[in-house]
Amino acid sequence: MSDEDPTPQRATTTDGFKVLGVAIRREWAVFTLSTLGSALFGALTVADAWVLGWSTDHVLVPALRDGEIAAGWLWAVVGLFVGVAILRAVGVVARRLGAGVMQYRMQAHSRRAVTRQYLALPLAWHHRHPTGQLLSNANSDVEASWAPIAPLPMAVGTLAMMVIAIGQMFWTDVVLASVAILVFPLVVVANLVFQRFSSPLMTRAQQLRAELSGIAHESFDGALVVKTLGREAEETTRFQDKAQELRDVNIRAGRIRAAFDPILAALPNVGVLAVLAVGVGRVSSGAAAPGDVVQIGFLLTIVAFPIRSFGWLLGEFPRSVVGYRRVQQVLDATGRLAYGTAKTHRDSSGARVRVDGVSYAYADGPTLLDGVDFDVEPGRTVAIVGETASGKSTLTMLLARLVDPEAGRIILDGTDLRDLQAGEWAKVAALVPQTAFVFDDSVRGNVTLGADVTDDEVWSALKAAQADGFVTALPKGLDTTLGERGASLSGGQRQRLALARALVRRPRLLILDDATSAVDPEVEQRILAALRSGAGDTSLVVVAYRKATIALADEVVHLEGGRVRDRGTHAELLARDESYARLVNAYETPEVAQ
Repeated sequence: MSDEDPTPQRATTTDGFKVLGVAIRREWAVFTLSTLGSALFGALTVADAWVLGWSTDHVLVPALRDGEIAAGWLWAVVGLFVGVAILRAVGVVARRLGAGVMQYRMQAHSRRAVTRQYLALPLAWHHRHPTGQLLSNANSDVEASWAPIAPLPMAVGTLAMMVIAIGQMFWTDVVLASVAILVFPLVVVANLVFQRFSSPLMTRAQQLRAELSGIAHESFDGALVVKTLGREAEETTRFQDKAQELRDVNIRAGRIRAAFDPILAALPNVGVLAVLAVGVGRVSSGAAAPGDVVQIGFLLTIVAFPIRSFGWLLGEFPRSVVGYRRVQQVLDATGRLAYGTAKTHRDSSGARVRVDGVSYAYADGPTLLDGVDFDVEPGRTVAIVGETASGKSTLTMLLARLVDPEAGRIILDGTDLRDLQAGEWAKVAALVPQTAFVFDDSVRGNVTLGADVTDDEVWSALKAAQADGFVTALPKGLDTTLGERGASLSGGQRQRLALARALVRRPRLLILDDATSAVDPEVEQRILAALRSGAGDTSLVVVAYRKATIALADEVVHLEGGRVRDRGTHAELLARDESYARLVNAYETPEVAQ
């Protein structure tokens, strides 16, 4: 995703209103409620001016002239002001509540949509996008997209205030109203100048937030590398430089707003002074009443508020448009896996899998697999052996259907995986990767991941994975919280826990991508022996390096350069395939002469 945004301000403003249109169409009922509340607030604010003018003419001036005030008139004034204040408070509550509900609903809707898209897009798409950027899309970009919703009902509702106020001014005195509205062009110009200078800075600030999030995530995720190589200072500097750039942009934007706000606040006061200056002469000549001057002056002060609220709205557009575009780039991404309508057999029999002419290459990258063919019969174990970068891990991702082959098919019991319903393949196959991920949860939670299984089934899976011993020794057994990424466990313990997580689901096809590399050879032999004896007819595909592990397989597929070089039993390949013999013997540790 590009962070560049060369779009001119006029297009940004247009696109900002389009973004708001999306929200209004989706949450029209809440928007209507909040807008009506804002209109009620605006109308009652104007009513305040009428009450003030009426009180001046009917209560204040007579009281100053006669030296007394009637109690009835006093209670009438109090009642009018209190009534207007109560109704105005109702409008404020409706406006703010509606705006908040509308904004948070749109944020929740966007986050759910982004999350669903992340889950639907294939792993190849995720490989092309940094994790920090994806986090920013789902968080800060979503928040920025719908930030203008907060001032939107106020801006729309106060438009009614402005129309009513201007109409009231001309109804009261055309000359004074004409003097008052001379301030409007100045306010509009001030808003345009503010947008001209602030929009590029706000756009850049939103981009920098995403970049800063990416750096932070990358540093946290690579904390072990950073610390072991002593790169703390360099990482701190990298984060600091970006944070300071964001700070500087925000400060420049703040300075512009600091200059704009006083100007915007001062312009109505200048207009009030002009109204008073002209009004004194009109009152002296008898052309206007004192209450008319007071009313128009007060109306002028409140008329500036609607224009200012539109300034707040427009000020959010640059961030909103940038955030919305970044979110839409995720939602518009293509390449999701295709699904059909077929279902799988849900029984204890092993899966019969056919890898038929499968080829695969990452975008703009070399071909990793080219015409791979082999079969996995129910209950049999197939070992995948090959040098580094021969395509072994890519093959396991294809078997787990994290990605689809560019050519060829993977067939389960006669059905192409692409013809299965969504979620069906996950009921059949389980992948245990070399790098095991452990959640900040209990042992039970990490094994079940929400599956409806009993503790007896959990212990059975732990036993098969040779993990029951260390789990029993934990302070609270299955209820022990393992911490973030399982920091309290060794690498081998995390691998065994991940294996138990797969076994508890009783898959018909179990795929192990060097999933026991961090355990001792003796433990690995016990794990594989337990799998062969306790997994029933479960089919096993094992990416292996150790000769003792490979020897347990019923068939070995030797990959070389993304192609199947040879297939057969371990003994057969040792006898006829020199490249295979050299590879597997290289992993053997030579015995030290006594």
